[in-house]
Amino acid sequence: MTADGTIDAGGGTEVADVRDRKVSLRRATRRAREELTELERASASSGAVSRLRQLRQLRRARVVAVYAGHGSELDLTDLVAWLRGRGATTALPRVLDERLTLVATTEATPLGLGYRGITEPAGRPIHLSAVDVVVLPGLAFDPLGGRLGQGGGHYDRLLADLPDEVVRIGVCFACQLVPRVPREAHDAAVDTVVTDRATYRTRART
Repeated sequence: MTADGTIDAGGGTEVADVRDRKVSLRRATRRAREELTELERASASSGAVSRLRQLRQLRRARVVAVYAGHGSELDLTDLVAWLRGRGATTALPRVLDERLTLVATTEATPLGLGYRGITEPAGRPIHLSAVDVVVLPGLAFDPLGGRLGQGGGHYDRLLADLPDEVVRIGVCFACQLVPRVPREAHDAAVDTVVTDRATYRTRART
């Protein structure tokens, strides 16, 4: 185990235990999210977007990578409209060769179903050095910046490729926030976690 509580690849039994706990946590937080009613999801999405709009990093950012909500995920439609309204460029992810790329989008950008039925944009990917902030989803987050994704590792690889100065913001419903996400050494942390009820400055990378 490393100093920050993550597990490196050296301990086979420990790694297997962490991965088992990840599977259980994914199941639990996905179920909690899906048990929210449409009205509860809409209200919570609005609350989280209001908190995101208060963040200094998003008020100043010129290029912001967001995500297209899928299924019961928190909806960032109002955040995208606010960012574009103040002149910022928004980018959406697209999976190419098992990696996430980011494509700048406008209201006129063609969108279609891509990897696992998730909405993806058409167009040429932008260089990651152009991005100021990434707002990303997860099945669970903790106040220390830990994130649990779907298990494919796409966002972990994207975050590892980003320049250090790019701000990482995780967003989720309050029911997806847990005291501690089980982590392995390759799992990327976020700088801030925002839910519909609270904002956590994690200092995970300081």
